[in-house]
Amino acid sequence: MNDSNRSCVAITGAAGFVGSALCEALESKTRVVALGRRFPPPSGAPSDLIENGNAGIERRRCDLFSIPETELALKGADVAVYLVHSMSPNARLTQGSFENLDLLLADNFARAARQAGVKRIVYLGGLLPSDPSRGLSPHLQSRLEVEHALAAHGVPVTAIRAGLIVGAEGSSLNLLVRLVERLPLMVCPSWTLSKTQPIGLSDVIEILEYCCLNASTSGRIAEVGGPDVMSYRQMMKATSSVLERRRPMLPVPLVTPALSELWVSIVTGSPRSLVRPLIESLRHPMVVTDPWLQNEMGHVGAPFKEALAKSLHRSRVWKRPIARSIQRFNLPAGRDATWVAHEYPKWLERFAPWLIIVDTADDRVTLRLRSIDKPLLILDLGQQQSGVVTETDRVIFYVAGGLLAAPAPAGQPRLEFRTTPDGESVLAALQDFEPSLPWWLYTVTQAPLHRAVMAAYQFWLTRSAQRCSA
Repeated sequence: MNDSNRSCVAITGAAGFVGSALCEALESKTRVVALGRRFPPPSGAPSDLIENGNAGIERRRCDLFSIPETELALKGADVAVYLVHSMSPNARLTQGSFENLDLLLADNFARAARQAGVKRIVYLGGLLPSDPSRGLSPHLQSRLEVEHALAAHGVPVTAIRAGLIVGAEGSSLNLLVRLVERLPLMVCPSWTLSKTQPIGLSDVIEILEYCCLNASTSGRIAEVGGPDVMSYRQMMKATSSVLERRRPMLPVPLVTPALSELWVSIVTGSPRSLVRPLIESLRHPMVVTDPWLQNEMGHVGAPFKEALAKSLHRSRVWKRPIARSIQRFNLPAGRDATWVAHEYPKWLERFAPWLIIVDTADDRVTLRLRSIDKPLLILDLGQQQSGVVTETDRVIFYVAGGLLAAPAPAGQPRLEFRTTPDGESVLAALQDFEPSLPWWLYTVTQAPLHRAVMAAYQFWLTRSAQRCSA
């Protein structure tokens, strides 16, 4: 069959352990486009974002923080696979919760997919507890929010909900392996008794491949898991067996999640920002309640120990020296992102009139200190447009210069305001910002000051909303 007549599957997160395996699995069955932020940068022309990779897999540079770049990378794709999460952020400094980062990226992807003419999105998310009445952890709530955001712009979504994926480089699996490797005695808090249903990487790949090639799964939710329903404690015992390490188990019922987070972080060397959401999620039993997809496929999957034996290695990821800061604001009644964005410079001057001068001319905003002539920051209003559809719920100010900003890198540093898919909030996102200050000085001065100013603006917006409703 001629390649031009074959369907095309674009895989974001293609450099990850799931994405790279899925690219290889699909290579002989369909056209595969691997999307990744770390692929070689373009030389300048938009068409240079698309590069030919090895082994018949086309590689395209794709920065999900940029809607235009994502839209370009998705051109020609029939199916787009979303394999991204932000618990391990890729900036040297990131201010903002992983929930807000995940929401921003998913919303970017859904908007770009719509404009690029993508027919279906396939999303790999997380299993949810069968009884949500106890409330979801922030990690699980974020996975569900991402699922909804991907579907919010009109492209049908196939949502695959999986538990712990047993595969090389998987963050949850690496935590488990490091604990068993480094502790002669396994301390087992009460959360280690929660039931879960791990699934092997090869099984996840087979399921994702099936969904990419079968349009009948479009718009449906599928829970998937391996054949073993087990507690985290049982997984630790099985891991010690595979590693051939004798590890006695010591139940400790009084250890709180906060202490567990600190203990796991210290032992494994993983950041607490990564450990916290995983431990919080384990307070829920998470097992498959309706395995309709695996029944349809006739696919049971590999037992935990068999999958684990194939997956015991680790890797590290280099982080770029940029900063990112994302906050979520509640919208006052009758207002939108455009109003919040254009009100921000006016509020900033009112917030500290004795210190800051804000000049607004045409589409440029210049921030200066009263005692200094040279601008601190220069912000240029960008086009509120993606593809051919004008957007009214998204405003971008590009950082064009100033004493506090380094020369603009290829990622185009920017301050963006956008309405969330539910219409109730606005995300304010400073992205790809490279400071001119030495990094150590930036982290203790400009970075916390930006966060404090955004918190003050959020407080002012809340008060405005209260005055409007009074």
